Amino acid sequence: MPERPSHHLPEPDRPWMMRTYAGHSDARRSNELYRKNLEKGQTGLSIAFDLPTQTGYDPDHELAKGEVGKVGVSIAHKGDMETLLDRIPLDQMNTSMTINATAAWLLALYIVAAEDQDPPTPEKELQGTTQNDILKEYLSRGTYAFPPGPSMRLIADTIAYTVEHVPKWNPINICSYHLQEAGATPVQEIAFAMSNAIAVLDAVKQRVSQDLMGSVFGRISFFVNAGVRFIEEHAKLRAMAVLWDELGRERYGVEDEKQRRLRYGVQVNSLGLTEAQPENNVYRIALEALAVTLGRNARARAIQLPAWNEALGLPRPWDQQWSLRLQQILAYETDLLEYPDIFEGSKVMDGLVAELLEGARDEMHRVAELGGAVEAVDYMKAALVESHRRRWQRIESGERVAVGMNRFTSTEPSPLTAGADGGILVVDPEIEAERKAALEQWRANRDQKAVDQALATLAQTASDDDENIMPATIAAARAGATTGEWAQALREAFGEYRAPTGVGEAAAASSEEVSELREEVERVSEALGRRLKFLVGKPGLDGHSNGAEQIAVRARDAGMDVVYEGIRLTPSQIATSAAHEGVHVIGLSILSGSHRELIPAVLEALREAGAGDVPVVVGGIIPADDAAAMRESGIAAVYTPKDWNLNAMMRDIIELVAARYGVNSAVGA
Repeated sequence: MPERPSHHLPEPDRPWMMRTYAGHSDARRSNELYRKNLEKGQTGLSIAFDLPTQTGYDPDHELAKGEVGKVGVSIAHKGDMETLLDRIPLDQMNTSMTINATAAWLLALYIVAAEDQDPPTPEKELQGTTQNDILKEYLSRGTYAFPPGPSMRLIADTIAYTVEHVPKWNPINICSYHLQEAGATPVQEIAFAMSNAIAVLDAVKQRVSQDLMGSVFGRISFFVNAGVRFIEEHAKLRAMAVLWDELGRERYGVEDEKQRRLRYGVQVNSLGLTEAQPENNVYRIALEALAVTLGRNARARAIQLPAWNEALGLPRPWDQQWSLRLQQILAYETDLLEYPDIFEGSKVMDGLVAELLEGARDEMHRVAELGGAVEAVDYMKAALVESHRRRWQRIESGERVAVGMNRFTSTEPSPLTAGADGGILVVDPEIEAERKAALEQWRANRDQKAVDQALATLAQTASDDDENIMPATIAAARAGATTGEWAQALREAFGEYRAPTGVGEAAAASSEEVSELREEVERVSEALGRRLKFLVGKPGLDGHSNGAEQIAVRARDAGMDVVYEGIRLTPSQIATSAAHEGVHVIGLSILSGSHRELIPAVLEALREAGAGDVPVVVGGIIPADDAAAMRESGIAAVYTPKDWNLNAMMRDIIELVAARYGVNSAVGA
């Protein structure tokens, strides 16, 4: 056979690892889903946990109300983890766990469950990844549990432990994915992710010997985003590879070139998925997948694609299969894997990479001048809120086209959403009660003395900065402690924390329409006898605050007095604040699917606080039937992702206040 020309590879590359981000309800149902996905050709697991598990609460905690099993699987103890992984061979499986504040705990449960499998898998053989990037939780996603300092210690301890005892495990995914979801530009995504990585590595450097730093550096991976501007997105990944190599060589003295390679997994963009004409999302996802597969020198190691309907709610198994088939067609039907890097020598690509590198280095220098990523959390958060504000303003003005949303909006009804389920998975509302009962049974049957002793040891270890917390965490998992008990022991040792909102620092919007809104707010405020006051609240554990932040910023720009206290509030806290502040209108934001439980709870709390007559509007990922039921129950208005025009929303709110308090409104006249 003649040799193939140099523009071909001698043999096609192996495909990347194919995952589906999945999990819901309880361990048994999720295990069934995982095994079916593996039968369909998925080559790795990607576990989605529910919000109580992610933030360190048991299913029976007040803040867990309405959230149990909604956005992922509920895992409260080692028994749940064993059920979740039943009949999945952990000696062969590569498992990704999207978990951050409680990453050390979930890794401990995974290690213990592997020990208890038949046959057992020792920790040294386990392969996978814990996301474990807490800094981006303060900036974008909101599932933090402890203050930054102790959280960085937990990350460093996890890395130090795994490098020696679980050497095939990636103990952290530096996660730029959620930065882009919060509005980051490519330059910000690169710079903030690299700055986060520096903060982590500097913390680990204090807890391991220098001769292990190469191994540490080599086990750190990234989890990136890829938007629909797939050429620029690919350039971003090449720029990240250059910076990562530089950091390893120059800052940490890593000599092995393999250890300096940028290793990343990806879930392509969810921010750009639309509720309007959701079938268009299939094309967006396919194009975004090209960003992380086209160029061989910057190709993803693992890919998980969102489903077409994630702007509507939770995807069903069929929806996830559709996304998996997209990956398989890319890998097995196209010639993508047969060639060397197709961008090698491209003047366009080289120019884009150089441009991004220049901007990212400048931004990294700014973060370093503030003392590094931990100290610069406030700065980075404000920058993301401002960047997202500018992005949304471009969509509103039409400068940025979103097909089916702000242009080409005439459409036929979609058969994909015509079924009784509305095209989404609805979690059984009885799951929360089942999980509470199961937890009570677990506590009744365990060795309470062993649990108490393990938690006491954990607390003592947490109080000593020189001790690695992982051994005590694994011991607590083995004894039968729960997620909430582990986290509470650390909350008592480390304290609690509220991340900055970034709302006050965002620049003011300036347009003719905003000026008109401001004039009307002045007129209504004068008639009310004081400034129109608007409370924006995030009940429950949903930490996706990007939308709420943009609502608060636009209301501020329109001249309202805005009360926004950030995420993770109980219904009673929201009601108390509303009564104390004397607000004229309340806006509640929920994207986790817990609106059925939390909205009635907030309304009841408002009545008890004497603020039951204050009008309430709700925004979130809310099915049409639920929205109709809310309006019947007294909610004044319901907004979903298809309601993208913030100025129109502000106009509605001003008219609502004017009507409720007997003020004539000229808005929209």
